[in-house]
Amino acid sequence: MNKQRSQQKSDYEPYRNRTPEYYLNKIQPQILSSLNAEQITAIRDILKQAIPKNSPKIVDLRVTIDLILSRFYLVLLLGKERRRGQREYPVTGITRIGNLIAATLLLIAINLLISAFIFLLLYLIKSALGIDLFPGEHLKDQLKKF
Repeated sequence: MNKQRSQQKSDYEPYRNRTPEYYLNKIQPQILSSLNAEQITAIRDILKQAIPKNSPKIVDLRVTIDLILSRFYLVLLLGKERRRGQREYPVTGITRIGNLIAATLLLIAINLLISAFIFLLLYLIKSALGIDLFPGEHLKDQLKKF
């Protein structure tokens, strides 16, 4: 069992690096030997079309979150639309509204995160330089009042 598992790990190749030959090598040898050259070429051509091509992304954020009981991942990709074909379902008014709301909420969240980071950075710089904008009052004191 462990030998088989280690064999599988050594044969593993990341999805984005896979070629048609990778998939052809997964076919059982007796089945592969029964195919003629024309059939193998046809399968190889279909696999070349089916394997997605890499495209440049403006944003490619991949984060793994480890929790005590489970592990989650978050992926955010932003780039030019290069997919072929139409959606399987029609884009209705409700879908467009949902997409607009999701995009707006995402932009607001990113804006708030960046603003909070800039505020914190400026506050730390101000504190390090000893600048006192409001004499007698500090952010720590204001937070303690809550």
